[in-house]
Amino acid sequence: MLNTEPNFTENMLNNLCTAVISLDHDLKVCFINQSAESLLDISANKSVGVSIEELVTSFSPYIAICYDAIQSGQAYTQRMAQFTLTNGSGITVDFTISPISECEWPRLVIEMHPLDRYLRIDRDATLHERQEISRQMIRGLAHEVKNPLGGIRGSAQLLEKQLNHDELKEYTKIIIEETDRLTLLVDKMMGPSRSFQLESTNIHILLERVAKLIELETSNISITRDYDPSIPEVLVDSEMLLQALLNIARNAMQSMTDTRAPILKMTTRIERQFTIKAYRHRTLIRIDIADNGCGIPPELKQNLFYPMISGRPDGTGLGLPLVHAVVDQHGGHIEFDSEPSKTIFRIFIPLETKNHE
Repeated sequence: MLNTEPNFTENMLNNLCTAVISLDHDLKVCFINQSAESLLDISANKSVGVSIEELVTSFSPYIAICYDAIQSGQAYTQRMAQFTLTNGSGITVDFTISPISECEWPRLVIEMHPLDRYLRIDRDATLHERQEISRQMIRGLAHEVKNPLGGIRGSAQLLEKQLNHDELKEYTKIIIEETDRLTLLVDKMMGPSRSFQLESTNIHILLERVAKLIELETSNISITRDYDPSIPEVLVDSEMLLQALLNIARNAMQSMTDTRAPILKMTTRIERQFTIKAYRHRTLIRIDIADNGCGIPPELKQNLFYPMISGRPDGTGLGLPLVHAVVDQHGGHIEFDSEPSKTIFRIFIPLETKNHE
């Protein structure tokens, strides 16, 4: 005979991967399992007796549906619902509301299936595929462009030797300088050109170098640190990763030019069980670089890591594609959240030793 004791039932629900919340007829929380605690970032002690609207602040459109489910006894399912939690973060879930009428008063059971992880994996795979196609196209274009540029530069140098007037040599000098500038631009578009030089590195040493360089470039930005001292050394290309972190920090600095009290915050944490390109990593380092600047324009967010995309009139649009390429070569992942006065770039670097491209 099946054991239906409350303790057994609660233990069973707590071992489910699905987030389960039980509500009474006033839509107050009676029970919340461990998956729901993790998903909603709240403990059971603080949630029991609290209205579902207080627990999930954007649940209001579904309140009438909850009461209708109690009255009609019919279940309700919603796909791709987006909720805001009490900590300000957002989640995307599929959820089902099921009425239970066996008790003295009717109750509801809400089952939530988080989708953010799967949506992120899908977005990351799509971005990686498009980036790879973009890199192949750029490499082909760069090869076709650099050959005539080399010819133009060589011809200008030969012509300069034949000229006797300094005024005319000024023109050949301009041709040489401009071909050099275009060649450098093409090289940047192609991404990192040298092979990886991996070494065991303390990530905080790199972040402190970034902070020092930013402090030398500007004096009005307050830099705060929130480091996890337990993070071990990681096998990375220090110079490449330093350049990637510095690009993000400089973008943050430039976004805060009109901010009254600009703050750059660097945070490190250990992340566990994180999937990158269909591979689930047991342990990773997460690096957050946050600022309170103007934010990223909405029209740029979808294509931010593609070449030649920039929100600044004087920007080349090559910094963030380079960052993405460096993180990708480390087997990592980069993502961001941005709104006015709050932009966060997150870099995930696996701690496991893997073969790098």
